[in-house]
Amino acid sequence: MKRIILTGGGTAGHVTPNIALLPRLKELQYDIHYIGSYNGIEKELIKKQQIPYHGISSGKLRRYFSLQNFTDPFRVLKGFSEANKIIKELKPDVIFSKGGFVSVPVVIAGKRNHVPVIIHESDMTPGLANKISIPSAYKVCCNFPETLKALPADKAVLTGSPIRQELLAGNKDKAREFCGFTSDKPVIMVVGGSLGAAAVNSSIRSILPELLKDFNIIHLCGKGKLDPSKINWDGYAQFEYIQEELRDLFALTDIVISRAGANAICELLALKKPNLLIPLSASASRGDQILNARSFERQGFSKVIEEEALTNELLLSTIRELYAQRADYVETMNQSRQKNPIDTIIGLIEDAAQK
Repeated sequence: MKRIILTGGGTAGHVTPNIALLPRLKELQYDIHYIGSYNGIEKELIKKQQIPYHGISSGKLRRYFSLQNFTDPFRVLKGFSEANKIIKELKPDVIFSKGGFVSVPVVIAGKRNHVPVIIHESDMTPGLANKISIPSAYKVCCNFPETLKALPADKAVLTGSPIRQELLAGNKDKAREFCGFTSDKPVIMVVGGSLGAAAVNSSIRSILPELLKDFNIIHLCGKGKLDPSKINWDGYAQFEYIQEELRDLFALTDIVISRAGANAICELLALKKPNLLIPLSASASRGDQILNARSFERQGFSKVIEEEALTNELLLSTIRELYAQRADYVETMNQSRQKNPIDTIIGLIEDAAQK
């Protein structure tokens, strides 16, 4: 039996692509183990998958001054020692890393033990953790054509991001009943991320009276972001967060308005959903969402409005343009080079395991 170690953590985005690979890895009869931090979000998510979980010490490598910069290197060194011990015991055939700082000692320990390591970089430009890990990698997967230029040519592979296959098997009728929609108007889904997006939420609600003339609206607005004054509005279904029913909501949806996190937009590409991206502003992030969104715009997958330019008038007109042009966007998505991310990544894993 072949054995694989998966690693990645810190955010759900560093875990869910690993989870998306699990069904195929199990079909191929891999013995699957996961290395993450002691108590990060990855531990909770992976435990539900009923695969062995190994916790290690984890520190964060910061570009800015913090007192923790003096103590975290010791945590990283401890994490490397723990990862090295686990790898020696398990003797995996291959390691797959989705990134995050907990993955760095795992990747480096993998190379030290002559285990081929495959890294996946979600964003347009590699984050600090993956920059440190890339020299130890056998192959580096990425989501964007532009990223290939920033990676070693002999390691870089354009794969796209693996997504949960259950998202492709939704039921429109279940979604319509779940939302309480009584008309057959086209449906817009607004996705603000797990914590919501205040600017997007506010703008959408400002133009609701106009939108509801022509559309039903599904609004995933984030925890604590429901608007009690609009609970009973006909054609408007708002939820803090959706998990099990998400595949059904996607099946019912005609166009999507979303932030531009890499995993989220790769899901939209796989689902062939025409979309308007409103990326997190550069002042609130390292600007990766803006780069992600502009890449999808250049490839013809998305329309983009940056948050600083967001007005009610622009939002309304862009939504109407997107809906009118939706067939063109679907056709362009059908021509994408990132058609089968899971198949491509599993192929790389199989090749590495054989080596």
